[in-house]
Parts: sequence; structure tokens; C-alpha cells
Amino acid sequence: MLQFAYIYLLGLAVVVIPLIWIYVKRQKQGFPSVPYPTIHTIRQISAGSFKPMLRHVPFVTKILSLLLLAIVIARPQSISKGQDVNTEGIDIILAIDISGSMRAQDFKPDRAEAAKLVAADFIDLRPNDRIGVVLFAKQAFTQCPLTVDHAILLELVEGIQVGLVDPDNTAIGQALGVALNRLKMTDSKSRVVILLTDGENNYGQPPTTLAEAAQAMDVRVYTIGVGTKGTAPYPGTDIFGRTQYQQVKVSIDEDLLTEIANATGGKYFRATDDKKLRAIFQEIDKMEKTKVEVRAFRRYAELFYDWAIGALILLSFGWLLSVVVMRRLS
Repeated sequence: MLQFAYIYLLGLAVVVIPLIWIYVKRQKQGFPSVPYPTIHTIRQISAGSFKPMLRHVPFVTKILSLLLLAIVIARPQSISKGQDVNTEGIDIILAIDISGSMRAQDFKPDRAEAAKLVAADFIDLRPNDRIGVVLFAKQAFTQCPLTVDHAILLELVEGIQVGLVDPDNTAIGQALGVALNRLKMTDSKSRVVILLTDGENNYGQPPTTLAEAAQAMDVRVYTIGVGTKGTAPYPGTDIFGRTQYQQVKVSIDEDLLTEIANATGGKYFRATDDKKLRAIFQEIDKMEKTKVEVRAFRRYAELFYDWAIGALILLSFGWLLSVVVMRRLS
């Protein structure tokens, strides 16, 4: 983008108007017309026609030089605009239940797969945050430590499946403990755990104790209970290996999940279907905003050098034409 530092100085270019007027007037006074030319006069004019064509060139070069100098004085500049973006991201651990009950098909295709899809979408919404994944059933382990390499993170999320550990129990307290261990190693000003489960804590450490630890560490915990109200279809196999479904009671310890969330400044959500689960993650995304500081800047590059060189070339050309060429022709 081109601009002038002192654009009002371009008005100096008007000085060429009176100069042109004076020059034209002098030319008319100095070269009277020939009302009745003779053959001899016509021959003289024809023989020296090259000189009349060139005698105006020095003046034209001076006028053009003055115009260029007016541009030089106005200081033409090119501008490049940009932004410096500083981000203060949030450290987030996704703690996802992979116990056997996550195979229930009140979500499509089932709870575990629905959780994977929504988690992947959530990760895409948080490009500036470090995110890690903890999986739990009877035991809890880190599927992916905190990372900003979301491409690798998404690959690991895609690999989540029920049965990676003993699926017969749900260790909510242990999952929260592993998540807190990951977060205590960071210096981020904002740390969050999103814990998703469809059951009750029936193994390992008491979750309330870990909730107190999270509170002491200033870690917010958002808890999500996954499952429809009443019963849900759960797949099994008969003696011939064929898939059969039976209705299994949905049993989520909502009181415990609410207590954990409230103790840490988070919030408890209940997802009864895919749509509701997606809306919950979108709400958490809005609640946990990454701090982004944007500073606009402009860079200026001076361009008057080229215009000044152009003016010098024109003046030199006009002078050479006047001193060398026009003298030889006179």
C-alpha cells in the first residue's frame, strides 16, 4: 500500500503551471509566424526540422523533474500491516470413562464412540490450548500427556476403545488423581479437567478426596454424566455368538459428580443423547476462554529514493541535450 508522509506537499507541483504559461508565451513572442512563406523559407524549415522538435525537450525534462521533486518532498512510503498475537492458553485434561457400560447404545453408535467424536470436535475448537487425555475403567492411565500437537492428539483419541483396561469397574477418583498429577507439573494460570462417565465410583480412591486436592491446586473440574434416563440397550452375545440386546438400568452418581464440580468451581452436566453431549462441550468451550492478545503494527519503507533518482536522470538528460546536442544543431 502506497501513501505519502506529507501528502499536502504535493501541492508544490502547481508551480509548474505558471512556468509552462511563461514558456509558451515566450515561445510565441520569440518565433513570429510567417504569413506568406516563400519556397526558400520552406526549404530552410524543412532542412532544420529536427532542431525545432528537440528545442522543447530540455524544458519538458525540467517540468517533469519538478513534478518528481514534489513527490520526493511529500515522502512516498509503502506500508505493510500485520499483527502480533500472544496467547495465554488453558491446560485441559479430558478424563474419559471406558468401562464396559460405555458400550450402551442410547448414544449413536454407542456412548464411547459418541464421546470420541465430541472430544475431537472440542479439541478442534481449542487450537491455542494444551490438551491431554486420561482414560479410566478399573484403572486410570494417561492416553496422551498435555500437548499442543493436536494432530497427534486426535490420532490417539481415535484409538480410544472400551477394553483397553479392565472394563468391569469405574475408578472416578483414580481418574481424577491421574489428571491432577498431569496438571500439577504445569505453570499455566488456568487448569481444567473435563471428566466424563456413565456410572458410579466403585473402585480405588474416594473422589471427594481428590476433589479437595483439585480445589487446593485451583483446578476446575467439569463433570459430565452420560446416559439416558431409565434404561439403555446394552449389547451382548448368546451361546451361538449372536449379538443380543438387553435393557440395563442407567445408574449415574449425579450427587457425587455435582459435589466434585461445585467444590472446584466447575459445573455438572447431564447428557442424555448425542445432541446434548455436543451442546455441553460447546458450553464448556464458551466458559473457558483462552486469552488472546492481538497487537496491530505497521511497517514503513521509504520510496522517495527512486523518485529522486528519476528526477536526477531527467535533469541530466535535459542538460546534456541543451549543452551538447542543441549546440551542434545551432
